[in-house]
Amino acid sequence: MAAGVPPDALGRRVSCGTDYGTVRYVGSVSRTAGIWLGVEWDDPQRGKHDGSYEGTQYFKCRNPKGGSFIRPNKANFGVDFLTAVKDRYGLNDKQDVQYGTGNTVVFGTKTVEFVGMDSVAEQQRQVQLNKLVDISVRECAVSHAGQEEEISRTCANMRHINLSKNLISSWETVIAIASQVQNLETLNVSENKMRFPSTSTFISSAFSNLKILALNQTEITWTEVLLCAQGWPVLEELYLSSNNITVLERPDTVLQTLKLLDLSDNQLLDGNQLHLIAQLPRLEQLILRNTGISSIHFPDAEFGCKTKMFPSLKRLAINDNKISQWSSINELDKLPSLRALQCNNNPFTDTEKNPETLIQLIIAKISQLEVLNNCEILPAERRGAELDYRKIFGKDWLEAGGHWNPEKNKPSEEFLAAHPRYPALCLKYGAPEEGELKGRQPLTLKNQLLTLTIKCPEKPEQKPVEKKLPESMTIQKVKGLLYRLLKIPGSELKLSYESSKLEGKEVELDNDLKPLQFYSIESGDCVLVRW
Repeated sequence: MAAGVPPDALGRRVSCGTDYGTVRYVGSVSRTAGIWLGVEWDDPQRGKHDGSYEGTQYFKCRNPKGGSFIRPNKANFGVDFLTAVKDRYGLNDKQDVQYGTGNTVVFGTKTVEFVGMDSVAEQQRQVQLNKLVDISVRECAVSHAGQEEEISRTCANMRHINLSKNLISSWETVIAIASQVQNLETLNVSENKMRFPSTSTFISSAFSNLKILALNQTEITWTEVLLCAQGWPVLEELYLSSNNITVLERPDTVLQTLKLLDLSDNQLLDGNQLHLIAQLPRLEQLILRNTGISSIHFPDAEFGCKTKMFPSLKRLAINDNKISQWSSINELDKLPSLRALQCNNNPFTDTEKNPETLIQLIIAKISQLEVLNNCEILPAERRGAELDYRKIFGKDWLEAGGHWNPEKNKPSEEFLAAHPRYPALCLKYGAPEEGELKGRQPLTLKNQLLTLTIKCPEKPEQKPVEKKLPESMTIQKVKGLLYRLLKIPGSELKLSYESSKLEGKEVELDNDLKPLQFYSIESGDCVLVRW
């Protein structure tokens, strides 16, 4: 092998300036002198060709313009872990103090002689390294572990390591580093395109205490995840975004302690892939942002029943996907533990032009939801959403066979499939009265707007606010708006209003289901808020 080229250069990760790539060829190139490295670049725009030159194919690239040849002296093959740590934290031989000749140290222009200074300085560095608990060597060109046991002797107290965006070429290198860190709890090796074991190998104890692992942008497959996971006995959080994972498999004997799984930015084959990970017993948070899924279905449970899938799942992120049908949102009510949902930027949200109505529909459809798109759902907001849902779809319910008399109440299967929570809402609030069944409001406000002054008589520090509200707005919706507008903590609101026509008399707005116009409120009147 040529000078400056490591004997294991083929397949190694290298950097050249700010560009990263993988060595695919080492050797001569026709009609040129010396040794060349054929590199497949992470950024195809850095390359020039597909690994061929003057008709000869020297190596292959996934992108037709992803490769080029560089001289070995242009390639950085990286440094060992401990060298990177010392450089990053200013604990190498060249920093802190300037050494003179022999046993002298130069402070400014003054030279002072110390006996055994070299060994004392080294001892001090060792003490400082041993104090490090949380270490980040991101983008420090780490490529290998270094001398055996050197890390364990020098950095005995490390618990959290960030090794992201380095020059690590294989999972074996990660094991070689981690096996020297006795109490490793958090490890980030994202943005290292590396090789993983493809068959079951010796299970290392390097990760016996590991709780959090990030493998984003490492090109790992789900099959490789399951093979490596045999060595992650207590892992709680696993981050796997942007890895081209398309197909999942059942993790029957591994990942049983997992509480968080991030699969975002992997284009899954379909929503049914989720069934394969649905039996993870402790999984509380699942992040599926931009995974290409178009539907969610839990076939083991009927509407109104809870699924046995994802028994512990509390937080679900399905934003930036292709979910177009409300039926998938209905399905989420089957999850027994779901409390928080992120679902914005899906086609089904385009079916409602009014964002407030959209939020109300989601809240009404998922009974146990407490947080939607990072916003807490207040009890009054839930009550208002459920009452409105019950009223909006009341006509459809009647036409589908619904009835106020329980003996005659037989809504069609089609209606129940579209509105599985409707029977439960009727039990909770009673069947809608005939006067309420006005059908859905038009998307544009054709009804008259009232200009009202909002005052808090018992809170003089709250300045009066003027708002324009539609006269058809129910008292319940007005309360929901006031909770957000006045930033009132979760407590029961009491509303009334004053009018110049009533000579100082207050009228209570005591029926949440009635619209403002029911109380003969007019523009210029004052709504009083108490809590």
